[in-house]
Amino acid sequence: MRAQIEVIPCKICGDKSSGIHYGVITCEGCKGFFRRSQQNNASYSCSRQRNCPIDRTSRNRCQHCRLQKCLALGMSRDAVKFGRMSKKQRDSLYAEVQRHQQNQEAGQSLNGSGLIPRDGPNMASSLSDLDHLSGLPDGLLFDMPLSPEETEANTTTSTYYALDLLGSAQSSPEPTCLEALYEMGLDPGVLVHSGTPGILPEGDIERVAQNVIRSHRETCQYTTEELKRLAWAQHTQEELCNLQAKPCEVLWQQCSLQISHAIQFVVEFAKRICGFMDLDQNDQIILLKAGCLEVLLIRMVRVFNPLNNTVLFDGKFGGIQMFKALACDDLIGAIFELERGLCRLQLSDEEIALFTAAVLLSPDRPWLLEAKKVQNLQDQIFLALQHEIQKQPSPEDRLSKLISKLPLLKTICRLHLDKLECFRLLHPETARLFPPLYKEVFNTELQYSNLRES
Repeated sequence: MRAQIEVIPCKICGDKSSGIHYGVITCEGCKGFFRRSQQNNASYSCSRQRNCPIDRTSRNRCQHCRLQKCLALGMSRDAVKFGRMSKKQRDSLYAEVQRHQQNQEAGQSLNGSGLIPRDGPNMASSLSDLDHLSGLPDGLLFDMPLSPEETEANTTTSTYYALDLLGSAQSSPEPTCLEALYEMGLDPGVLVHSGTPGILPEGDIERVAQNVIRSHRETCQYTTEELKRLAWAQHTQEELCNLQAKPCEVLWQQCSLQISHAIQFVVEFAKRICGFMDLDQNDQIILLKAGCLEVLLIRMVRVFNPLNNTVLFDGKFGGIQMFKALACDDLIGAIFELERGLCRLQLSDEEIALFTAAVLLSPDRPWLLEAKKVQNLQDQIFLALQHEIQKQPSPEDRLSKLISKLPLLKTICRLHLDKLECFRLLHPETARLFPPLYKEVFNTELQYSNLRES
């Protein structure tokens, strides 16, 4: 069924469609643009004559004309799902799908006579009931490996826990992709006040801490013992030269594979935090997509050597020159600056665990359905973090220094999307080969404009 929808180009820009969104067959980009416009009550202006062409290459140039085209073609906030469409919309879409199906079948028939080329694989069987489209997934799935315990407990189900990024007929409103990255709006003084006796007993704080710390240790890519063994593994000069000589797109692809692999560990970390899996599924995805890079950057301090400014990459340690071929000197420089700053704090594994959990559970992510529940979880983790910091030899201002790193985290995430967007435009073929998880989490088409506004 979905194949029959996708054969129709996006009605807004003509790009490949991904389904019916807000009452109109559109691509992921136009779907996300319309959603953001409605949720933010955006008011756009046109610097031209209010008749800008909207197609795949020009759709980002004029938000006003793009929104007007969305509205003119029938996109409606009340039509998120097929079941909420009017009968007129339903009949119109059904007729359009049928027309395209007939044209496709006619084309295949003519192809047998050698008159026109075959356009692709045969389409699925005809639609007997368009209402079934309400259950179609609209995009990629987050396939998250279950932990061994969960696999044992769910032997009758799939061995993958799938989070549908774009919902179904039974799910909550469709989630968003990575949105603007915010510093956590927490005053350390509030945490001290919140930690007064009676708010959260010390025993509960300790249980929260132990859960997060255990989750962190079980989902680190490298154990402390492994890092000790790798400490003296350095890239040779020849290996560094080979990395520097790689074409830009080859090294980008290599980095995207490593980041995609690391994201899976962050997903598993999140799942093991008490309370995370009790959140609305929409909110789980928003938090993961918005916070995974921040978590990775904080975790990176474990594989960074401040004595010689080297980082573990492809199994060995090397300096900033390893990434020269990426042509992202400002981004890589900012990452190395962040890691040096975090190293100066001499964070324990316990502090890294609790800080990353607090960053992940940020209630300020746009479009959370249950921000209050997220806030409550984050408050508990911050109390546990503060409690852990008090055990350190010099706890003064330690939490404030940690929070002070958040603006640089935000800058790095913004730079990453800037560079990725530029790379995608210069090397579209390579960008299409990036791992699906990397492309979905860092989907610049859906995220880029929001980060510029933040």
